Amino acid sequence: MTKKKSSSIQALFDLCKQTFTPTATHPPSSQAIQKLSSFLDTIGPADVGLGEDSKEDERGHGPFGISSLIRVDRWAQPITYVGVHEGETFTMCIFCFPTSAVIPLHNHPGMTVLSKVLYGSLHVKAYDWVEPARIQKSRETNHSTVRLAKLAVDKVLTAPSTSILYPRSGGNVHCFTAITPCAVLDILAPPYNESAGRRCDYFHDYPRSTFSVEEDENSNDEEYAWLAEIDAPDIYMRSGTYTGPHIET
Repeated sequence: MTKKKSSSIQALFDLCKQTFTPTATHPPSSQAIQKLSSFLDTIGPADVGLGEDSKEDERGHGPFGISSLIRVDRWAQPITYVGVHEGETFTMCIFCFPTSAVIPLHNHPGMTVLSKVLYGSLHVKAYDWVEPARIQKSRETNHSTVRLAKLAVDKVLTAPSTSILYPRSGGNVHCFTAITPCAVLDILAPPYNESAGRRCDYFHDYPRSTFSVEEDENSNDEEYAWLAEIDAPDIYMRSGTYTGPHIET
């Protein structure tokens, strides 16, 4: 009897499980992350249950488990969050954005995140903290302190595109703005866990010139910004149901 071929998403899960082990004393090597990224490059919308109808802005409340008869104005559509796998060492999830939807500037403390744009286009703006930390008291804004960060990414990503951010590089603090209807498959390792010090914090960025700073003749104001932590914003987001191939964990 011929053994049934494993699905692409099962193979991706297995590689994640191999890469992010609970007994590891060190983060995965850059070679291991690049291997995972290369495999993620091969994953397409159909591999996670996304059909052509999911790419339409007028799809109602998203393609996962919601009746296609539901129609709402584009401006009123939520981002659809779909959990593919949630575990101790990594999380796999999908975000489906209607046009112009935004996930504001937020961080991934101590985490590595791989993101694959499955369809559509979105603008990514991302920062990494300047080290050693440069923190100032803020009198010009309502925030008590601001911290200096360097711009790492400011571009449009179009499917198929895979990106990686690391705990200290690659744009660990980022925001997404959908240019078209789009979907992103994320792998977060380790996942958010507030008790372990991995809380999702949100930020507002201010131009470097907003606050006084020692002049550095080798730096460009456009490359830096002051980030102020803000209260978690009210993001219009709903949960969807994963409809792709079953994953054996």
